[in-house]
Amino acid sequence: MINLILFGPPGSGKGTQAAKLVERYNLLHISTGDLFRYELSHNTPLGILARSYMDKGELVPDEVTIGMLRNKVEAHPEVDGYIFDGFPRTTPQAEALDALLAERGQSISRLIMLDVPEEEVVNRLLARGKDSGRADDINAEIIRNRFTVYQKETAQVFDFYAAQGKSAKIHGVGSIEDIFAAVCAEIDQVNA
Repeated sequence: MINLILFGPPGSGKGTQAAKLVERYNLLHISTGDLFRYELSHNTPLGILARSYMDKGELVPDEVTIGMLRNKVEAHPEVDGYIFDGFPRTTPQAEALDALLAERGQSISRLIMLDVPEEEVVNRLLARGKDSGRADDINAEIIRNRFTVYQKETAQVFDFYAAQGKSAKIHGVGSIEDIFAAVCAEIDQVNA
């Protein structure tokens, strides 16, 4: 089993790399954003519970998010592992994810961070914003704030897995193929 946490700031290429990793290693890409959208739009019990917090402007408790992750993992026993994208964002979430995987006799193989400088992120997202129509991709100030939030949120999770010898940084600037080769080298090293 290969269980990856894919980290990187918005615009770092996580989605592009995840799609290539899914194909190469038969992994399931689990984006917490996509999970929330699915659960909410289908009015599942967890979606209804999440909405009850969101409607009050409160953060959705980790247990609810972990429940969504558990459902997704259990629904796909045929895959050779998972790519977790957007989760965990805190040490308690990392501990909860580790516990979820331990129940299945698994663990995180590697946390891979796509390391991209702030200016590159701003330029990429402004370019993407011209086509995407996303309001948060057309304002450099909002993009810089998202980058700052990412750095604050992910540092503790990177360190949590680094203490286990499982964190790696990949330079996320260059060709898609070169970055993919570097990511695969990290994965293959763990599975050797």
